[in-house]
Parts: sequence; C-alpha cells; structure tokens
Amino acid sequence: MFASNFIVDDKQLEHVRGQDNLKKFAQSTTIRSGNKMTNHFCSTCGTLMYRVGEAFPGVSILRIGTVDDFNLHETKLKARIEQFTKDRVGWLAPVEGVKQVVGSEYKDRRANAQL
Repeated sequence: MFASNFIVDDKQLEHVRGQDNLKKFAQSTTIRSGNKMTNHFCSTCGTLMYRVGEAFPGVSILRIGTVDDFNLHETKLKARIEQFTKDRVGWLAPVEGVKQVVGSEYKDRRANAQL
C-alpha cells in the first residue's frame, strides 16, 4: 500500500559491506510507467534494501527502514513529501505538515529540469 523511501544520488551512495549478499529482481509489468524497476534484496533475510528504476537514472531509492540511526529519522529523513495521494485509502489520513502530491514529485521535477 505504501512505503517510506528516500532518494540518493548514486555518486553519494557507497556500499560499505554486504553488496555481494544482495540479490536482484527486475520487472516492468506492474510499474505504471512500464519502465523496468530493479529491486535489491538481502539474500539472507529477504529485506528489500533499495530500488533502481529506468525512469530515474543516476539515483537509488532506499527504504527508510534500513537505516538504524533514529536521529536521522527525526532530522534528515523526516518526511517532506507524500506522493501518489490520489490513490490513498480512505482510512489513512494525510501526514500532517507534509507536502501532498497527486503523482510523483521527483519524476515531475526531473521532467521539468529537462525542458
């Protein structure tokens, strides 16, 4: 239904350890754009660590739950944008104080930058 993610420029992303333990699964049939999305899972526990999408070259989409620094969750990783709000279920309220976007803020920003 939803996921909490943050986007990192690949130039700023460094695998300190464990990259050899990741398994990949890629597909495009359930992605709205039809572009391929590759998921990187921990082969030990099955946790989805991050995603890389053809529609978003040069960045990785990381899961906030993979970060174990609570201070980062309260500061730099605190939600700023809630996307795809058109599809929100009725019983889930908007996050207070967070920008609401019908589609994808990131995708819209990148498209405008290319104009």
